[in-house]
Amino acid sequence: MTLCLHGVAHYSCAPTMTTQDQVNPPPPEGESSISLPGIYVSLTDFPLDILSIMDKVRSPEAGAIVTFAGTTRNNFASKPVTSLTYTSYRPLALQTLSFIASSLLTKHALKGIAIVHRLGTVPIGEESILIAVSSAHRKAAWLAGEEALEECKEKVEVWKREEFKDGGVWRANRDGHQGAEVKEGSKGEEKGRGFACWDLACNDA
Repeated sequence: MTLCLHGVAHYSCAPTMTTQDQVNPPPPEGESSISLPGIYVSLTDFPLDILSIMDKVRSPEAGAIVTFAGTTRNNFASKPVTSLTYTSYRPLALQTLSFIASSLLTKHALKGIAIVHRLGTVPIGEESILIAVSSAHRKAAWLAGEEALEECKEKVEVWKREEFKDGGVWRANRDGHQGAEVKEGSKGEEKGRGFACWDLACNDA
């Protein structure tokens, strides 16, 4: 197992030895990941690459790989959106992503599952989340991919700010929930990084 967490003032990584007894290089600064047999989940500040995510789930036993890419749309409720900004409590969000992936791997008898979520500002048309699942047959992969997305939106500790021409709105990372505008100074503080749970986002149904 590899668990790497990278922050502005925090760095810890437990490297995994390969079969050739070589140490895997840690993820770059700005990327956090958990890697288990058949499972890869990550939070990253960098643009996403769908081919690299597909490679995480390839298996000679898989007859299907299904991918999903969530992209930044240019509007919300007919109001023009200029960009989205995502933030997260990384340690908890990683564990939640890992739990979701592990549950789906078992439930659908998958050969592999990878979930990567981008943090920071995501411009219009770029990907904010990539999900890839592989299975022996396509039906299980289709079902698991859809379920993975819904579980992520419902459970993962990620919040987003929709930027409009006249300001921005923080809201829970779920479809169709407007949230409430966050005033300056109303955010909590993360341990060491200036982030905590916004009241509007944590319990937004």
